Amino acid sequence: MEPSGIAGILGVKRAFRGDIAGRMDLMKLSSKGITKDVLLRLADYLSLSIGQMAELLPVTERTIQRYKPKQRFNRVVSEQALQIAEVAARGSEVFGDRDKFLSWMKSPNPALGNQTPASLLRSRFGNEVVLDELGRIEHGVIS
Repeated sequence: MEPSGIAGILGVKRAFRGDIAGRMDLMKLSSKGITKDVLLRLADYLSLSIGQMAELLPVTERTIQRYKPKQRFNRVVSEQALQIAEVAARGSEVFGDRDKFLSWMKSPNPALGNQTPASLLRSRFGNEVVLDELGRIEHGVIS
């Protein structure tokens, strides 16, 4: 997965004077904190409401609503959002189409215990499980 895909989804290319080059840039961004604008771009990319996005993050919907557009979230919220963005970038790459990826994300998956991939994005471990499944799909290994 190309980190530049994450930058495109989040719209943070200008902050890095180019693309996000790798995991070190993601670490820096999570430490600095993503802004409400960035979080809303991710929610929009995933076709999620603010409330649905809040369910995936350690923050309430009301807190997100109170933030100003350029106000930064703490490291924990930012890191979780970036992990979700990584899944989004990888999924769009594997499926070759955002809409196909989003359809897959919302469909129960037998390989994931009949849970939807989107429901697993609440934790780092869930994100890793979804990324693993995307890797299997990419390589033609269907569970």
